[in-house]
Amino acid sequence: MSDPHPDHRPNVGVVLFNADGLVWLGRRARTPEPWNWQFPQGGADAGEDLLDAAFRELAEETGVTSAEYLGRTEGWILYDFPPEVAARGGRWRGQKQVWFALRFTGDDAEIRLDAHHQIEFEAWRWARLDEAPDLIVPFKRAAYDQVVAAFRQFAGT
Repeated sequence: MSDPHPDHRPNVGVVLFNADGLVWLGRRARTPEPWNWQFPQGGADAGEDLLDAAFRELAEETGVTSAEYLGRTEGWILYDFPPEVAARGGRWRGQKQVWFALRFTGDDAEIRLDAHHQIEFEAWRWARLDEAPDLIVPFKRAAYDQVVAAFRQFAGT
């Protein structure tokens, strides 16, 4: 079967819930205010199982390895890059993502933003799931709205 979105980079995203139903948000390093908070996400390698990619990205970006699977989105959630991002020379029109909800089973001391040589986040916090769309860069907001709707059942009250 051919790829219906060949111009979009395959990507996974992780919404990490704690025991209270709050979600992990990271403030992107080297990214200006005000929309610089997001969930962990990253590219899936060719042939890589998407759940494996989600756990790999989570570990690389946050240091977290103590997590269990809760659920995932169906199909791809897409967004296009705005012209100023696309102009940076990438070959992709945007990203297509499968999102995974994971429950954090460790202790906050496990979270290490320097776990990987390429630091993605400079700060982190626990937040309500419904806060995330207002904190993300606007061109990703519709995708975050879909993720919030898909994972609302895992959130705290």
